Amino acid sequence: MVDSKKTQFEIGGKTVEVETGKYANTANGSITIRCGDTMLFIHATVSKEPRVGIDFFPLLIDYEERMSAIGRIPGGFNRSEGRASEKAILTDRLIDRPIRPLFPKGYRNDIQIVAQLFSYDQENQPDTLAMLGSSFALMLSGAPFEGPIGAVRVSKVDGQLIANPTHQQADKSDLDIVVSGTADSVIMVEAGCKFVTEDDIMEAVEFAQIEIKKQCEVQVAFAKECGAVTGTFVDPYDTTELASIIKETAYDLVKDAYHNFDRQYRQDKLAEAKTLVKEKVEALSDDHAIKKMLKESGINFVSEEFKSLEKKVMRAMIVDEGTRADGRKSDEVRPIWCEIGVIPRAHGSAVFTRGQTQALSVVTLAGPGMKQDLDGVDPEKEKRYMHKYIFPGFSVGEVKPMRGPGRREVGHGCLAERANIAALPSQEEFGYTIRVTSDILESNGSTSMASTCGSSMALMNAGVPVKCMIGGVAMGLIKEGDKAVVLTDIQGIEDFLGDMDFKVTGSENAITAIQMDMKAKGISNELLRNALAQAKEGRLHILAEMKKAISAPSEVMSPHAPRIFTMQIANEDIGSVIGPGGKQIRAIVDASGAEIDIQDSGIVTITSNDQEGADIAINMIKNITFKPQEGMVVKGKVVRIIPIGAFVEIAQGKDGMVHISQICNERIDTIEPHLNVGDEVVVKVMRIDDKGRVNLTIKGVSEQEKAKFLVCC
Repeated sequence: MVDSKKTQFEIGGKTVEVETGKYANTANGSITIRCGDTMLFIHATVSKEPRVGIDFFPLLIDYEERMSAIGRIPGGFNRSEGRASEKAILTDRLIDRPIRPLFPKGYRNDIQIVAQLFSYDQENQPDTLAMLGSSFALMLSGAPFEGPIGAVRVSKVDGQLIANPTHQQADKSDLDIVVSGTADSVIMVEAGCKFVTEDDIMEAVEFAQIEIKKQCEVQVAFAKECGAVTGTFVDPYDTTELASIIKETAYDLVKDAYHNFDRQYRQDKLAEAKTLVKEKVEALSDDHAIKKMLKESGINFVSEEFKSLEKKVMRAMIVDEGTRADGRKSDEVRPIWCEIGVIPRAHGSAVFTRGQTQALSVVTLAGPGMKQDLDGVDPEKEKRYMHKYIFPGFSVGEVKPMRGPGRREVGHGCLAERANIAALPSQEEFGYTIRVTSDILESNGSTSMASTCGSSMALMNAGVPVKCMIGGVAMGLIKEGDKAVVLTDIQGIEDFLGDMDFKVTGSENAITAIQMDMKAKGISNELLRNALAQAKEGRLHILAEMKKAISAPSEVMSPHAPRIFTMQIANEDIGSVIGPGGKQIRAIVDASGAEIDIQDSGIVTITSNDQEGADIAINMIKNITFKPQEGMVVKGKVVRIIPIGAFVEIAQGKDGMVHISQICNERIDTIEPHLNVGDEVVVKVMRIDDKGRVNLTIKGVSEQEKAKFLVCC
């Protein structure tokens, strides 16, 4: 018999069902979660023993989309799901970020969460359900999870905040924000906005917290009903004595290193301190407890505790002395310099440099046919704006093979993309497909924000008529007891040793994107509000520096950029232009070298790198769609002569007859002395009979009409 347990609750007026005990019972915690016809299976598996020799928490998140969820067979040669889609990778990150901080320090057992989307109604979005379901599964797994967490998406439609909106509702909203946290604090915020204020963000966060608290209460009650017991963890390794030795040996050197604002000096001093610590530990006898612990565990506790000492020194400087590791004040931005038009053959380019972080952003423009096709389960099937983020090893002085983008790269690229989308012109205003690549040339803190700023300037340099310039800043937090300091423009070490990574992008007046991650177990609303206010000040400063390089979109596009021309044809002519099996449109592309895109409305977009190719394509399409009208004057070519007249081709595949009486003003008996096959003549349409036959005249064309005739060939 199946011993299953179920619970139901509401999110935003929609019923969510969670069930356990029916499927995949070998996993430590396994549930199904359903809202409408969107349904996921989520499984949490916990290894019995810690992984030996690692110094990190091995949490693995796999979110999988099945194309069968929307009743489709995957594309591609193998007809099978391949590499995770960009949306799936971003959902992996959404699940990971609020869960990871809620495990105890020193816990090294492998934990894997597999979230499988098996049914999708394309209305109720699965990502927040996957986040919530993962917390449910962990609560049942017996892991020492210090949750639960809740997760809710918030949009604003017709002035009303909505929890977990459908795709259709979210598309209508200026605000799309995902908030996750525990019953009493926020751990993660992810938002894409169409120019909203800091107050709008806080209103949405506070609204989300009400729903999150309900979700957490349901999970606690459900775990209790299922008899689940949260595991306890006691770190088997006591590093107190080792920490004491490291402090005694290295404290003065570490303090000196951090109080000198020259980066190279600090690195040299820290290297000296590490060498002394290593020598001190190696000098211990083999039977010393520390030596035994290091050998038994395979974990580099020396490195861990040294970082812990660095963390204490750096954080004490900020909290107690008001001084950061590079000498800045808490709200100070590092020096910035920018330049545009760096790459000569690119359609637009810019370099953004802030301190020791540098990004090169390059814009490429193409016709609408180059939109990115999205083969996923979401309703969105194509993208006209793409941002690719590239992070090579040399940017941090490391040797690293160049591979495809990992989860971090996808996430950073998506954030910079989302930041600039709100400022882009519509398809009707600017018909190009736009791709931006941001290569990180140097990294010491917030390369995603450097990419955001570089992309905005590169778009303006390319002549894209953006609504405004977009800048971004990364905020940090150092919290010790009751003291908390918000940091503007954090560098790498402040991100690594701090409590928060909070990125805010936008214009001078409003926000376009947010990404917040906590390393601590949450942040209060008051601190979040302060961070938003301080971020605005930082963003305004950065935008002012960017405007020194470029302040408005270029009025002239690069000569190397393609040009777009549009024309309207009748709907019944679309098939003629395309031709059987696409034969006709391929012939136009081959002859002109242009890219042709035809919409269902009859709007034809021609993208060409030169005017000549565009003219060829335009004229060929005009010929195919040409419709003669009475009184029209055109230029044509004689293609056939018969005793009673001559046939003149007035457009491709369309001809009319000039009767012998309409060739000359005087009466003639034969045609050949006056017209020959291949001659070009100007004719006027006299009449179109009920069978569509076109009667032409040559003698009826006036001298003025000859001078002003319509060229259709």
